[in-house]
Amino acid sequence: MTLPNVEPVSAFESAEIQQAVTELRSRLTSGRRVLLGVAGSPGSGKSTFSACLADALGPESALVVPMDGFHLGNAIIDGTPLRQRKGAPDTFDVGGYLSLLRRLVRRDEEVVYAPEFRRTIDEPVAASLAIPAAVPVIITEGNYLLSDAPRWQQVRAQLDEVWFIDTPHSLRLARLVERHMFYGMDRAAAEAWANGPDAANARLIEATRSRADRIMTWY
Repeated sequence: MTLPNVEPVSAFESAEIQQAVTELRSRLTSGRRVLLGVAGSPGSGKSTFSACLADALGPESALVVPMDGFHLGNAIIDGTPLRQRKGAPDTFDVGGYLSLLRRLVRRDEEVVYAPEFRRTIDEPVAASLAIPAAVPVIITEGNYLLSDAPRWQQVRAQLDEVWFIDTPHSLRLARLVERHMFYGMDRAAAEAWANGPDAANARLIEATRSRADRIMTWY
């Protein structure tokens, strides 16, 4: 879904990204599944980057399985302090996400079903994504793939590589504000959330960038 008043991101034009994609494509001949993590702060373009990467590899070679499907449901967080920090590390079912990744690594089921987060209803929806065993590359994008918290370290251990998406702060902020407005906030509320909970989460995420296998500049 295209958000209004936000400049579209570029195609895979940089030599850095082209080289990374070429190397990833070369691994398809190994016969083993590759799990690639794509990390970055809110508004960095993780979802768009991951979708572009999957398109570049082709639908039979790659699928995107976002971490966002493991947001805690609103029924769990409403009326608690977590509601005002939605998107923070402890507002995700990291155990469920870890279990899914382990199933994807084993690749011993014909099809694995995964949840998907629907922004239109602000909720995860179970079993919305089908991942056939035949697909060799799984791209999973999310905020905390490089976190050093114990459970997130177990998540990182399932991934062959993690790429960090590096996007200028001003662009990220503009995207976040527009996204929040697109899904129903007025501008004041959108700016408050982008400069509040989103910014707090971004500080945590940016502190993990040095642990990435690659840092990708993405606009």
